[in-house]
Amino acid sequence: MILSVDRKYLEISSINDLKQSQIPNENCKLILLDPSDFQLNKFFYKQIGKDFKWFDRLEWSDQKWINYVENPNIETFILKDKDNLVGYFEQILHYDKKNCEIAYFGIMKEFYGKKYGGYLLTEAIKKSFQKDIEKVWLHTCSLDHENAIKNYQARGMKIFKTETINLQIN
Repeated sequence: MILSVDRKYLEISSINDLKQSQIPNENCKLILLDPSDFQLNKFFYKQIGKDFKWFDRLEWSDQKWINYVENPNIETFILKDKDNLVGYFEQILHYDKKNCEIAYFGIMKEFYGKKYGGYLLTEAIKKSFQKDIEKVWLHTCSLDHENAIKNYQARGMKIFKTETINLQIN
């Protein structure tokens, strides 16, 4: 089956434009995965992505996952509430272009509607700008959660490109 998907690219070009969302509670902790752990990236990708048709990495071998997360320009952060895994984001740092892509971002379904997404995005943007870059960007599409683009725009991100693509969905 072929799906027509609307994709939007958003960016923020200054930390001063960030509209921060507060931490949901005092039990939240953002952790940089260092050393990297491909199993956590793979877990979040599968668990969060299953509702939004994330499928491009489903066929990756463990070695491909390991190679990806061990790239020095990729960082993964996870958000925990006590011992519960809440969500994650992956950054791809493009130092040559002075930008950072938030490649994957999401929270587990049981944490929807509890302000974790706004806080996690706030932290993703802040962590990105700590890397001496000039722009943070990401893309979202019509398959993502209905509140995804609202969250991005509420944090100060602006749409800079739109396109329609056709995806083969099995």
